[in-house]
Amino acid sequence: MNERFSDRRQRLLRLKVMREGGRLPSSSRIDAPAIFEQCPACGEAVSKRQWADQLYVCPHCGHHRPIGAYQRLALTLDSGTFQELNDGLCAANPLDFEGYDAKLEGLRRRTGLSEAVVTAKGRIGGWPAVVAVMDGRFLMGSMGVAVGEKVALATDTARKAKLPLVIFCASGGARMQEGILSLMQMAKTAEAITRFQQAGGLYIACLTHPTTGGVTASFASLGDITLAEPKALIGFAGPRVIEQTIGQKLPEGFQRSEYLEEHGFVDAVVPRGQMKSTLMQLLRLHAKGGARRG
Repeated sequence: MNERFSDRRQRLLRLKVMREGGRLPSSSRIDAPAIFEQCPACGEAVSKRQWADQLYVCPHCGHHRPIGAYQRLALTLDSGTFQELNDGLCAANPLDFEGYDAKLEGLRRRTGLSEAVVTAKGRIGGWPAVVAVMDGRFLMGSMGVAVGEKVALATDTARKAKLPLVIFCASGGARMQEGILSLMQMAKTAEAITRFQQAGGLYIACLTHPTTGGVTASFASLGDITLAEPKALIGFAGPRVIEQTIGQKLPEGFQRSEYLEEHGFVDAVVPRGQMKSTLMQLLRLHAKGGARRG
């Protein structure tokens, strides 16, 4: 019975990955047609099949294109271990913001997401963990009440189960349609992370492009270990806003992963293809007793 349930969960994850047009982490993935798309960074032509095979990393310049939350989970979690948490939790319209309900409904239909973050339990190389993945296709990954609640609930699940927590951050900041209620999520998520860490939990923050605004100023900056994908934009305000404010030209690569690694904000810049193996190593090194939990 448990095996059949696990199979159903994995089929559900695969369906969601295919809806995102993503690469399946096994031989059962769908082959993409030989249609070329220009890399937004270097301008070279790359076939859709190449994009899929390279995990949406440009084979010419290494540019990391954004990927969907379910695709990220499929690449990160071991096959058959995906168990989504609080998937029915989604945003309301607390301020009766004009057009917000229609925008949310349209995004849910187009993306297959209920909100800008997906949370799940699973295993990474055999090591159990709670994983949250933000998805920029849903209102730029902005943090509203539902996003903050899902992150806080996932953190509480990890604390109660004594599991490590991994969050893939990608956000344009707080959600203006929810006003001050969205800003309150900064304090809520930071408090949940703090309680988790005080209880001895390991929190690994993985920063992807872009990670900005209130997410950067709250849970994205609180990792015990902070990883980042190459050349991801990471900061609070954008570089153009900063330049206009201070009236000076910023250093080359300012707010990019590599710059932040050089200045101690990021522990390591990890290419997408190495992210799972890096997480496996970190979980193994920090596991109590050094053995996989049953």
